[in-house]
Amino acid sequence: MATVATLPVQASSSSPAADKYRGAVVEDLQLPPAFALPADEAISRAIEMAYERDFSHIPVLDRNRKLLGYVEVAALKAKWEAGEANPDDKVSQYMTKFKRTAATPYTIITPSTPLAELEDFLKRNIFAIVTDWDRKFVLGVATSHDLENFVSRRGF
Repeated sequence: MATVATLPVQASSSSPAADKYRGAVVEDLQLPPAFALPADEAISRAIEMAYERDFSHIPVLDRNRKLLGYVEVAALKAKWEAGEANPDDKVSQYMTKFKRTAATPYTIITPSTPLAELEDFLKRNIFAIVTDWDRKFVLGVATSHDLENFVSRRGF
């Protein structure tokens, strides 16, 4: 009579979210190219550029192209329309600065970041700025909406 050896079953290291995306990464979202604003850009130009590209949040850079923060376009436009902001004001006056401390580590999101990790990040943040590994270039901005579109396009 033949004997049957039973191999131990290893626990799957993939989470339900990882299974949902079937190994897809941020690059698979096919995000439109991002644009970022210099901190000294006029808010009138920022609003115009955001609406041309249908962006709700725009990264803000210093003169060395280091990420400083972001502007929320709808809030900026509301301040302008309410007379609380001058069209020539600089975006740096209205940006939300990124908090970089030892207690708040900077999470790097690159084109090769798994979508399951991006989903987890977006549970705690409004959007993710996609950069190269060295954080020298802003490549895109990803939102929960982008993930939802990906899932619906793929039929997952």
